[in-house]
Formats: sequence, structure tokens, C-alpha cells
Amino acid sequence: MMPPGMDPKRMQQMMKQMGIGSEELDAKSVVIETTDGKLIVDNPQVVKITMQGQVSFQISGTVRKESSISGDDVKMVAEQAGASEEDSRAALESCNGDIAEAIMRLKEAKSTPR
Repeated sequence: MMPPGMDPKRMQQMMKQMGIGSEELDAKSVVIETTDGKLIVDNPQVVKITMQGQVSFQISGTVRKESSISGDDVKMVAEQAGASEEDSRAALESCNGDIAEAIMRLKEAKSTPR
């Protein structure tokens, strides 16, 4: 972030003097894989910053989360809730991979009269 009133060209010169380089990258999306799933940044603004030989990235944009749901989790929910694997996967996705919550939702849906 640039200080208010600072000339962008002057800021670039100062950064260059300090050995800091920045480059804006033309990215379509950014995916960060975590143990719980993926964070996806749509329409990102990505700046690559190089300082003292170290490279870092500044990323901003619209973030959404995708849970990683394993086949074992789907089977467990299906068995425990007495539901199909398709319904179990959908329940897990809507609960962000929370197995207990998915089972409870499926059991509630079965016990609720239509």
C-alpha cells in the first residue's frame, strides 16, 4: 500500500534503491491447497515481490473454499445415515466436510415427513 500523496514513480525508485522489486502477474485464479481442502481466489490481483533474494506474493480477490471429501468419508456417512453415496456426498459438501453434521442432516431429512 502506497502512502497518501506519494508519487508512484518515486515509490518505485525508492523500492529499487532498497533492492525491492515488484511485478504484477496476469493470473486467472489462485489455488491454495490446505489439509481441509482448497482456497480458490477468483479474479485475483497478484503482485510478485522480490526482496533480498526472497520471493513473496501478495494476492487479493474473491475467495471461496472447496472442501476435500474422500470416498471413505462418503461411504461412512452413507452407512451411518442409511443414505445413498450421492446424497451423502452432497450432504458432506453442504457441511464443508463435517461428517457428524452430514449424518445428522441426512437422518433429519429421512425422519421429516414430506
